[in-house]
Amino acid sequence: MRIVQISAIWCSSCLVMQKIWNHARDVFQEIEWCLLDLDFDSEKVSKYQVGDKIPVLIFEKNGEEISRLIGEKKEEEVLEWIKQNIGG
Repeated sequence: MRIVQISAIWCSSCLVMQKIWNHARDVFQEIEWCLLDLDFDSEKVSKYQVGDKIPVLIFEKNGEEISRLIGEKKEEEVLEWIKQNIGG
């Protein structure tokens, strides 16, 4: 299982979320995180069809998308979303 994190260096919401994402990575160390930049990794990002609404977290199991979290969220929401997706 992994989380694909899609953001951009110019995105203010992405900057706000960075501390929360870092904490989530510390809490859920068993999950692989794939960090993609909307502009610099555009070829890889295109497969996720995110449009222009970022930041985006995509939870994948066995290479398939299970769930998607879009926009600024509170830390509790992000942690709960991850827990639900790992079945815990």
